Amino acid sequence: MAWRSVVINNPARLTLKHRAIQVEQDSGAVSVPLEDIATLIIDHPQVTLTNQLLSVCASQQIAVITVGQNHTPNGVLLSFLPHSRALKIMRQQLAMSTPHKKRLWQGLVQQKLRNQAEVLTRHGEADTATRLHALANRVRSGDPDNCEAQGAQLYFPGLFGLDFTRDQPALANAALNYGYSIIRSALARALVGYGFLPAFGLHHKNEQNAFNLADDLIEPYRPLVDAQVLTICRDAQPEETLNTSTKAQLISLLHKDAPRLENGKSLGTSTILALIDATVISLGQRVTDGECNLMLPGLTDKPS
Repeated sequence: MAWRSVVINNPARLTLKHRAIQVEQDSGAVSVPLEDIATLIIDHPQVTLTNQLLSVCASQQIAVITVGQNHTPNGVLLSFLPHSRALKIMRQQLAMSTPHKKRLWQGLVQQKLRNQAEVLTRHGEADTATRLHALANRVRSGDPDNCEAQGAQLYFPGLFGLDFTRDQPALANAALNYGYSIIRSALARALVGYGFLPAFGLHHKNEQNAFNLADDLIEPYRPLVDAQVLTICRDAQPEETLNTSTKAQLISLLHKDAPRLENGKSLGTSTILALIDATVISLGQRVTDGECNLMLPGLTDKPS
């Protein structure tokens, strides 16, 4: 199984050589076997790639992520229908009933709130965490009471202060956006790899969004990013901005271990990258059997 994230943040030329990515830079050349790579992140404008390499990345189901001028991921190259039974998965996905999708969304929101509560508990906000646990227990099918939004109104001020908003030009927001984009790209890679149509979500239905389903599944993963960002902000200097070191910490989150939860029961741990695959595989099983228990993440070990 692919396990490595490769980040190119200096001028380079990337080519295919002996089933490996050859990275040529002023300092020399290195090779990384294709079979080891899950994501390739291009974070510099002076990087060139051959079409042959891009084609093989698609065949190997390597997500190639591009980054904009603000150094936030803005695009992803994914494989085209790589799953051997893609048509079967797609038909089952499109045939899902609305009540079934609502129950799946209920479980995603509940686990998101529980993970948020755990982040708050570790941050010393036990009272707010208790309120989030109570909200999680009140989530109904489809979340008609919008408990997810109610939780956000309690959660972010508890983490970053009462004056914090998600549209502020602060390190925390830049890091959150970057981390969410990395997890979202990994989910999109897995969904396409297992034959899903990622534009068709369980809850999200934006006609201009090609990854509505990834935006559904990311919800319980967001608090894992939040916990990492808290550590980054705790150790940052005043006025510090998103830099290479910060981005490396966020990308490394894919390779940290987290609990694998099903129906609230722990089934061991795995890397977040492997857990994302497990979540998507469990979704494939649920579209077939009509059940609602997805494999979802718990929180990673408490950062030191």
